[in-house]
Amino acid sequence: MIRREGPRMIVSGPVTLANAGSLLEEGRRHLADGVQTVDLGEVSEMDSALLALLLAWLRDARLRERPLGFSNLPESLRTIARLYGVDSLLPAS
Repeated sequence: MIRREGPRMIVSGPVTLANAGSLLEEGRRHLADGVQTVDLGEVSEMDSALLALLLAWLRDARLRERPLGFSNLPESLRTIARLYGVDSLLPAS
């Protein structure tokens, strides 16, 4: 689930392969509407789909030449990103 608070969108609940597609599209709508920060502090469960989702949103923001940062990254996400060698691509806000 995603909710919006001004220029920030808050992702909550599980983010897994089962729901990543719908979250991707919902997040893209918010990005097009000016979101600058994605807050992951309420993510309750995740798999590597979360990393793919963040990288896709980041790519979309860069194509639009808009800033995008991430806050409250779960430690398990940081670990996966380090293992894949893409941790430096995730800007913290």
